[in-house]
Amino acid sequence: MRIAALYDIHGNLPALEAVLAAIDDEAVDEVVVGGDVLPGPMPTGCLACLRSLGRRVRFLRGNGEREVLAVRDGREPTGLPAGVVEGLRWVADQLSPGEADLLRSWPATVRLDDKRVGRVLFCHATPESDSQIFTRRTPEASLRALFEGADADVVACGHTHMSFDRAVGSVRVVNAGSVGMPFGEPGASWLRLGPGVELRRTPYDLRDAAERIRATDFPGAADFADSAVLHPRPEEAMLEAFERAADPGS
Repeated sequence: MRIAALYDIHGNLPALEAVLAAIDDEAVDEVVVGGDVLPGPMPTGCLACLRSLGRRVRFLRGNGEREVLAVRDGREPTGLPAGVVEGLRWVADQLSPGEADLLRSWPATVRLDDKRVGRVLFCHATPESDSQIFTRRTPEASLRALFEGADADVVACGHTHMSFDRAVGSVRVVNAGSVGMPFGEPGASWLRLGPGVELRRTPYDLRDAAERIRATDFPGAADFADSAVLHPRPEEAMLEAFERAADPGS
């Protein structure tokens, strides 16, 4: 079985379309969407695109969906920049009642077994949290408690928008990176499992994508087009920022 794991799409429909075309070329059997389909500039388009996959696709919830639903339910987030909150409100207003109910139905984790890869646990950030931060540099000793009880051979995650493949004790932990808002090199990052575990990056027409994003009414669309598509934030700078913010034992 071939499985594609797509994380952190963030409403970037052009990037998603490119990845789905690559997936079709590789005859992938199942697609796991690991959270944070939204917020972003084309949220309903991304949802419709993913739902068109039918029974091939499984979803799990990320902190992005949780925060959008909280705003939709009238619970204002605290500790977030005003521009981020404005974007959450805009996305919440775009959702139909049916789409909101769909997001509410997504579980926190998904499990799949593959005889060639083993037992795979898909989560957004860590098995117990959709927002906990760790990177390829986080010391293994501080991560063992998070992953040793996962009952999995492989844990696939996202959230920090940077791909990596590392061991935590006996568990292989693989970050799929971000389809729609990568840090580091431009392009759409994702993960393919079966027969092995392979980090992938799919190029797409960045200038066309930026124009499509700028044409939306999403607050900060121009900034998103620049910083998420054309000129992603440098990986080294983001690693340093996440290291300052990370507290894996919390």
